[in-house]
Amino acid sequence: MTENPHVTSETSRGNFAPVGSHIYPVLFAIMAVVFILSNIGGAKGVQFGPILTDGGFFLFPVAYIVGDIISEVYGFKASRRVIFTTFLISAFASLTYWIIIILPPAEFYDGQEALARTLGPVPLIVLASLVGFAAGQLTNAWIMVAMKRRSGERYLFGRIAVSTLVGELLDTIAFSAIAATVIGIETLGQYVMFVLVGWIWKTAVELILAPVTMWTIGKIKTAEPHYGSVAEA
Repeated sequence: MTENPHVTSETSRGNFAPVGSHIYPVLFAIMAVVFILSNIGGAKGVQFGPILTDGGFFLFPVAYIVGDIISEVYGFKASRRVIFTTFLISAFASLTYWIIIILPPAEFYDGQEALARTLGPVPLIVLASLVGFAAGQLTNAWIMVAMKRRSGERYLFGRIAVSTLVGELLDTIAFSAIAATVIGIETLGQYVMFVLVGWIWKTAVELILAPVTMWTIGKIKTAEPHYGSVAEA
């Protein structure tokens, strides 16, 4: 992993970068956009043979990868700010969908039923995502930062792996408990399959892409001129 030349192994333990750079807002925006799009995709049940999942399955791991980057580079407070603000943005998006649906359609507009069918379930999906995201992302960020305070810059892959396994499990259980009926899951067996597939998929994607995540973290640490100047995350 690339080390910042201005940070020694002694001072790097539990240190982070301030959020005032141009990089943090970009990561902030990516997190919010990915989360909103995954909520829309989550309204669709998807099936590959016996495997049941939702339409946002390929997007949601990206939010956790970005969350890992923010937690590692900027700390828990910065990550928590991103998570809470993303909640508010998603809630606003859900309210917007609802307003769009209830607005009276023009006589020539023939897509009202399709629009309501597509966006109608999204508010409940958003609720499920918010509950899951709160449990999963906050746990993920806390574990990342707590482990870093003990090991400093070492064992980055270990921090990513442990935080991913725990955070994704809590997220998937919470999300699935609320969203399952919306996307057509009715039996306990289907629910268990949905949880297992979601957890294994999201965790596998994050671990497979961990080298890319670690490389990106190293580049961002090097690009942050004041990395290591913030001791309290």
